[in-house]
Amino acid sequence: MAGYSVFARYYDELTANIDYGRRAAYFQSIISRFKTTSGSILLDLACGTGSISEEMARMGYDVIGVDYSDEMLGIALDKKFDSGLNIQYLNQDMRRLDLFGTVDITICALDSINHLPNIEAVREVFKKVAFFSETGGLFIFDVNTLYKHQNVLADNTFTYETENVYCIWENSLVPETNEVRMHLEFFEKEDNGLYSRSSDSFSEMAYSEAELEKALSDAGFEVIARYGDDTDLPPAPDSQRIVYVARCLVNGQTT
Repeated sequence: MAGYSVFARYYDELTANIDYGRRAAYFQSIISRFKTTSGSILLDLACGTGSISEEMARMGYDVIGVDYSDEMLGIALDKKFDSGLNIQYLNQDMRRLDLFGTVDITICALDSINHLPNIEAVREVFKKVAFFSETGGLFIFDVNTLYKHQNVLADNTFTYETENVYCIWENSLVPETNEVRMHLEFFEKEDNGLYSRSSDSFSEMAYSEAELEKALSDAGFEVIARYGDDTDLPPAPDSQRIVYVARCLVNGQTT
């Protein structure tokens, strides 16, 4: 769960290629297909800088955004100030999720589950989500796959360049655990034409479908759909991302 203290400053600029409106519309299509509860409270778990929270709020949801990073939430609050949207942000570790009531929908996007250090932590998060979900509530999350960790992220180095910042992203794969350790070096252009240097590090774990589905079942969820790479199709062997749609069978507060 460490990292993102420095990356937060550059996150939006370096992920400008992500179409958050399209991503939110994709989640909305899933919600429309499977939602059975009557409320419209939506939890954006690991909300980051609030880009998806903003999009979902514009669709009419009552959004609660939760993130572990103070720096990320600071940027999210700036966006909220500019947009005027009524989003509630909470600074929490998602393993210690603590809400004031239940929610109808939980989304957890952009491989946030992969940042959890082990399957026990994943199980903790799933149980917390179940505890604060309405019976019948939806839990939609995506994960980077074993294939992506082993064949795409792996031991590769990527570079990103924008008008203001140059980033070198170095990965190191631990084959025994399928953990990818990530180290980022940032070079930001200053007003005097020189560059300042900063760095950040974090890691991602890849979890098998069997592990994730067992953790969901143990937490009281039923998997009702799995999609590959943000499509409406089942995952393929070379899918880089799987989107899970699960339904809370019994609210955790009643068990």
